[in-house]
Amino acid sequence: MSNNAILAVSGLLLFAYLLDVVGRRLRLPSVVLLIVTGIGLRLLLDRTGLHLSWVDPVVPVIGTVGLILIVLEGALDLEVTRSRASLIVASALSSALGFLAALAGIAVLLVAGLDFSPAQATLAALPFAVISSAVAIPSAKGLAPHPREFVVYESSFSDILGVLVFYAWLAAGGSLTQFSADLVGGGAVSLVAALLAAIGLYVLINRIEGHVRFLPMLAGIVLLYAIGKALHLSPLVLVLICGLLLNNTHLLRRLPRMHTIRHPEYEQTLKEFKGLVAELTFATKSFFFLLLGYWTDLGQMAVGRAWALAAGMVVVIYATRWLLLKLLRQADAARLVWIAPRGLITVLLFLTAVETGSLDRFPFGAVMLVVLATSALTALAQRDVDSAAPETPLPSAAPVAAGDPATAPRSS
Repeated sequence: MSNNAILAVSGLLLFAYLLDVVGRRLRLPSVVLLIVTGIGLRLLLDRTGLHLSWVDPVVPVIGTVGLILIVLEGALDLEVTRSRASLIVASALSSALGFLAALAGIAVLLVAGLDFSPAQATLAALPFAVISSAVAIPSAKGLAPHPREFVVYESSFSDILGVLVFYAWLAAGGSLTQFSADLVGGGAVSLVAALLAAIGLYVLINRIEGHVRFLPMLAGIVLLYAIGKALHLSPLVLVLICGLLLNNTHLLRRLPRMHTIRHPEYEQTLKEFKGLVAELTFATKSFFFLLLGYWTDLGQMAVGRAWALAAGMVVVIYATRWLLLKLLRQADAARLVWIAPRGLITVLLFLTAVETGSLDRFPFGAVMLVVLATSALTALAQRDVDSAAPETPLPSAAPVAAGDPATAPRSS
């Protein structure tokens, strides 16, 4: 039995890597290939009478760990400089307005189509208003540096805003007063906790010795996420700030004694840590989407109401995004409008919403249809990029002077 498990895990990892290579060559998101493969695996095993009962409880856990690692990996690649301040403001504004516009449009659709109350419709619409950084960031690699950075920032901000608003709404139980208090108070507490945690990790990475160095750090980050979620804070803020400050230590130099803590080999240590995070992110994300495909019930996806609802949500998502990018006069808007995938975070938030028991009439097949449709449209936009032009690496930030504050990222 144990040997079969080893064969299955190693085989799936190698197959996931193969799909990743194929996806890059065909300019297709590996997410789509992994989900389709998982669905095919389900059909194959069903014919043989086998059912993997352990998948149901494992999918949300792997998804949560994957989300943490994805945000951490992206944050560790973001370089914050003063020259990118305008880009950060633009992407933050786009993510906030895009989130609100999609949320309002989808909520109205759910009230009209499923006869939900406004509170129910808002809870169900929140997961679909969030752009998935897990799909968007890799899909932006063929873009020019400026729009690519815009996608990295926008999708990262969208993830964080979505989680913060979702858990505040969930805790408020439909009360706008309680929601406002949780959102503002939770955001402020999350930011303070994130700064303290980031300083602690910075001290740890400069002081820790021995062969086992990075797993305790990762365990600490996951623990912070779990504590933040239990306290109804924005746990992704903790992860993002930790990654940002570890990769932009000049932001810490104004704090007392921070300059004396830095180890001479810090850059090499950080490079090794980034490598480990990248490897773990790939493995976790691959298993999640494979298992998610296996977990998907094709019968639910075949329901006509699920198709109608999914089509309506996709129209709302892209119509509001097109209008917003035009209003913001964002460069390369014609291509950016299609890079608005829903993915891992949408599934995780929706599963959490379902646990409340108030969304029984929502056809779950619509969730997977929206994820697949938006990922496919993202893939088409990526294929539209001039394949003759080589991928342009983002310029590395020049060393920042000790007194130079800063702000912005690099694609991950």
